[in-house]
Amino acid sequence: MGRDGAPYAQLSPDAVLAAVESAGVRTDGRLLALNSFENRVYQVGVDDAAPLVAKFYRAGRWSDAAIEEEHAFALELAAAELPVVAPLRFGAATLLHSGPFRFALYPRQGGRAPELESAATLQWMGRLLARMHVVGARARFSARGTLDRATLIAAPSRAVLASPLLPGNARDRYARTIAQLDTLVAAQFAAAEPVRQLRLHGDCHPGNVLWTDAGPHFVDLDDARMGPAIQDLWMLAATPRSLDLLLEGYEEFRDFDRSERALIEPLSVMRQIHYAGWIAQRWDDPAFPLAFPFAAESRWWEQHVIDLLEAVERLADL
Repeated sequence: MGRDGAPYAQLSPDAVLAAVESAGVRTDGRLLALNSFENRVYQVGVDDAAPLVAKFYRAGRWSDAAIEEEHAFALELAAAELPVVAPLRFGAATLLHSGPFRFALYPRQGGRAPELESAATLQWMGRLLARMHVVGARARFSARGTLDRATLIAAPSRAVLASPLLPGNARDRYARTIAQLDTLVAAQFAAAEPVRQLRLHGDCHPGNVLWTDAGPHFVDLDDARMGPAIQDLWMLAATPRSLDLLLEGYEEFRDFDRSERALIEPLSVMRQIHYAGWIAQRWDDPAFPLAFPFAAESRWWEQHVIDLLEAVERLADL
């Protein structure tokens, strides 16, 4: 995982508007930056029409082929009448180019956070995820890769060990703990084999589900990968009872392999490791020190290592 400096330094408001207009859209000059760190996302005002959302992709994160796979998956889900915000086509293209930037345009669809304390909401979400997975199981990603240890343990831990953010007195402990976790996670996945792999949303946390009076819709398939079905369920379930309710809805449309529940703890640990590595890798992007100032403090990394040591104990007890 290399450092990427300031990849959006040239993405001025004028550059954003010029890019959108290069697709044949007449903007009205209004521009609102939306909450996003990996990519840059803007709401763009359009003459005599509803605003659009413009997403500018970080250089080097995904190949063009991988982004186009994500777009094709979103369009396939939308064609199956699933509530997914899919990119707009301009001619035959969804991935657009302007100068050094790659971008896509989306319809703006707002909403509020889902009420995940509600049994009815959880069952509804379970039904939608099952329908999404029915579509996801029809084919495989070839360019987007798999949710695996190489991606979520090895690569981010290398970024942390290469970063000056990690205190020197924590480096050996961190490296040893990562090695232990990698072995334990591998054992948990091996014990669950065969794990069915399908195309996933990949990052289905509550912030990527928006609710309106018509119900929920999914946004942001930027982390879509191959992986087990449980990956799209566990982040929506705050308690075992919540997961049971999600699965009640899920199994109305698709069978669920209950042995995948044993993967929740390994997937959670992998997400912890990846999060710290993501911050370390992106620290040279000026947006990251502003958004995550705690990562400049030794005590945050010391607590991170403690959290990982506790994860070793949990996994060892499974």
